[in-house]
Amino acid sequence: MSIDASQLKHLYPLDSLRPDHLDVIAREAESAEYAHQQALFRAGDQDEVTHYLLAGIISGAYPDGKRKDISADSLQGRYPIGDLMPRRFTATVESLTATIVSLDRRFLEKVITFDQLTRTSGFKLLDKNPEGNRWIFRLLQNNAMRRVPAGNLERLFARFEEISVKADQTIVREGDDGDYFYVIKDGAASVLQSGDGDPAVVAYLVRGDSFGEDALLSNSVRNASVTMMKDGKLMRLRKSDFSELLKQPTVEWLTPGKASILVRQGAGIVDVRLPEEFDERAIKGSINMPLYRLREYTPDLDKDRSYVCYCNTGERSAAAAYILTKLGFEAFALAGGMSGMVKQMDKKA
Repeated sequence: MSIDASQLKHLYPLDSLRPDHLDVIAREAESAEYAHQQALFRAGDQDEVTHYLLAGIISGAYPDGKRKDISADSLQGRYPIGDLMPRRFTATVESLTATIVSLDRRFLEKVITFDQLTRTSGFKLLDKNPEGNRWIFRLLQNNAMRRVPAGNLERLFARFEEISVKADQTIVREGDDGDYFYVIKDGAASVLQSGDGDPAVVAYLVRGDSFGEDALLSNSVRNASVTMMKDGKLMRLRKSDFSELLKQPTVEWLTPGKASILVRQGAGIVDVRLPEEFDERAIKGSINMPLYRLREYTPDLDKDRSYVCYCNTGERSAAAAYILTKLGFEAFALAGGMSGMVKQMDKKA
């Protein structure tokens, strides 16, 4: 159910946000009606959702037997419901019905952080035209950005460099070394790959979309060319800054032992090496999805399943895990390459 920003402006800490930033939150919020005695969450739960009570009464039952009621009309009703993790009490609807607004906690935290940064002297990224800030919120909604600590945002925004670009200008060229990570602030671009034949368009990018991370993550050459379709502006980040602020917190590594446990629990194994490497030797049960074609294969993957990505050394698997995370999958990179994993799998065979 959609919600209007006016319904959120009395809630804490949303009441401190700039109006256009509150509008961003409202567009991402989910409103739902809960019935009497329906549970919102239970004591001990861990999740990434912040709940607010817009109407009705919620009853909180603690494991030690203590109870408390929260009414939407009370001062306490302005605050998130039991937002500490793990949840300290079981929340159920005490009234006939209750209206609950739910938000992604990490996205909310990042919008609040950005809002506060815009109030500091010397912050240069805030555009007076709210439309000019859309690229920032599109970037913050990126699934890979969910793992980036809010504390990294100030340094991230401070190190972005804005450049003007022209229609038909090639920003990155297939086969070149990677030097920058890019976000489209204004404009549109096409992504072309040559593969085994003539270059063909494989994707289109618009405001808020990012590109150029594959080569930076895998320490390899560009696997595609990106050309502007019209005049625009890009924000770019140097390779060293990308590695420090985005790569390190975003890519989640697994040891061979932890990876094998995850696989036994149902995770898939994705081999991102070339087909020739896969045919020569591969981890039992893995599927081959070469890094340069990974986006083509993602429709075949199950978003309800975790995936462990591997290559020979870990470089390509880091890039694959970042890409899959960005696309909404739970993905991990295998530390150290395939050798350790093969030994683990052989032990369990």
